[in-house]
Amino acid sequence: MAKPAEPPETAGGPLRPVPLVLLDVDVVLDVLGRREPFYSDSAAVLAACEAGLCRGLIAAHTVTTLFYLLAKRVSARIAHAHLQDLLQIVDVATVDGEVIRRALGGSGEDFEDEVQATAAARAGAEYIVTRNLAHFSGGLVQALAPAEFLPLVS
Repeated sequence: MAKPAEPPETAGGPLRPVPLVLLDVDVVLDVLGRREPFYSDSAAVLAACEAGLCRGLIAAHTVTTLFYLLAKRVSARIAHAHLQDLLQIVDVATVDGEVIRRALGGSGEDFEDEVQATAAARAGAEYIVTRNLAHFSGGLVQALAPAEFLPLVS
């Protein structure tokens, strides 16, 4: 499950650039929790990251949120294992003082989503993949639902 170093070749053509995408916590939770009816589209996005069709990111605070939620639901040991597997597929977008200050100055009502969007923008992400499109509308980075994103990497 190592991260691909180079974008895949297209049939008979040159290498095509792969999009850099930030996965919102809800998309990752869909996969880790096998939440229906969202699981298949969210899992396909993560599989696209693993296959090198896109470069996936999660915000740094998403890691701690996922650990907390998973450890409560299953165990700390299993949460660690899931996160170690996940971090073989995606990178972590920085959340530091600058990201937090910029997010605090944002116009959104959901601070956590402002942090996600600011981390995505700072990392140079082209898209945020989320099921919570309303909280990212008109934001720094275009938000797409998993089903909307998949055709871009198919």
